Amino acid sequence: MTGASDATAQVPRSGSDRFFTPAVITLIGVSFALGMSEFIIVGILPDIAVALDEPRTTIGGLVSLFAFAYAPATPIGAALVSRFERFHSLAALFAVFIVGNVLCAIAPNYAVLVVARIVIALVSGTTVAVAMTFVSDVASEANRTKFVSWVFSGFSIASVFGVPLGTMIARALGWRWAFYTIIALSALLFAMMFVVLPKNHYGPRSRFLAQFFLFTERRILAGVACVLFGAAASYVFYTYLTPILEDEIGVPERFVSLALGVYGFASLAGNLYSGRLGEHGRGVRPMFGVMPYYLAQAVLLVSLAFATLNPIVGCAVLIALGFLMYVQNTPSQVLYMDVASATHPGSINLASSLNSMSFNIGIAVGSAVGGLVTDTLGMRWLGPVGALFSLLAVGCVVWLRVDDRRR
Repeated sequence: MTGASDATAQVPRSGSDRFFTPAVITLIGVSFALGMSEFIIVGILPDIAVALDEPRTTIGGLVSLFAFAYAPATPIGAALVSRFERFHSLAALFAVFIVGNVLCAIAPNYAVLVVARIVIALVSGTTVAVAMTFVSDVASEANRTKFVSWVFSGFSIASVFGVPLGTMIARALGWRWAFYTIIALSALLFAMMFVVLPKNHYGPRSRFLAQFFLFTERRILAGVACVLFGAAASYVFYTYLTPILEDEIGVPERFVSLALGVYGFASLAGNLYSGRLGEHGRGVRPMFGVMPYYLAQAVLLVSLAFATLNPIVGCAVLIALGFLMYVQNTPSQVLYMDVASATHPGSINLASSLNSMSFNIGIAVGSAVGGLVTDTLGMRWLGPVGALFSLLAVGCVVWLRVDDRRR
């Protein structure tokens, strides 16, 4: 069977067809595994610090280091793999991801753990980008934004179930077993890929360097800035979420996993809600609807400094912030894909990587700033500093609105 017929056979033909096909579930599962591996450090940060005899801020630096490697590797990797058959690219990238998690599980010291995290970071963003390019083969046009929001939601589902589960496993068996759990799940997903995903498909091709002319489009740059600042606002405090819950708000250690799970449910709800925002027009226009949420994020982050004085209020503020963490995901992905399709169609692979790239630059900036604030001012100031990033995101959306009116 040819690649075209193989792909076409899996595209839903009408709104009555199932959305959650084995192929879609597998791709959501891939993003779940990637998200669990990326975020697990947040849940087991204290355990690793004790086991490896390193300061918490040093282990927290793994989050920033991961993002610093992830961000540049994602667009470069996406541009490179666009020249190769899509399924085999995805399988090869995921195999490297599994190897990286094996290195994490057996790491005898901090240096090896650093190398392992860099290996995972180098392939994770490109893996997400390639997974996004399956949209036309596994979902109908009507389900386009739904597919995008659900693949991104794999990361939120990892926050809901994966990180709390990994934290419980770490507390019961040791932090290495959290990574063994990720390895087992990833091995299962790797096998499923070969059974359910379409093969022999090549996307639009373009010369490697020519693809990066996409960055000459100002709307793309503004979209990148929106996501970068929005993510930085969240990760100023999210990197230190477990210590905030335990030391600032006063949540007992036995309830930390539950608290992380509730936070994850809130972020999952926000991610799925972003799919609705993504349906409000094409191109840059869905991003207009995100501006009120950036403003709400700024207000909540400022209040976080005072909300920690009351455990109930503090938890409520964190839940609301969890909801806002990913509301930009689908609107920004629509912006990247639609603008690229209209102006640089040979850069679709690269465009599909930009949400992951910009979000992880934001993670790197936010977690680095969070570490600096924690060391110099204390955790109570993480929220107000994060609010400054939210306001910068608002400014970027305002620019997009002005530019859209001019056009």
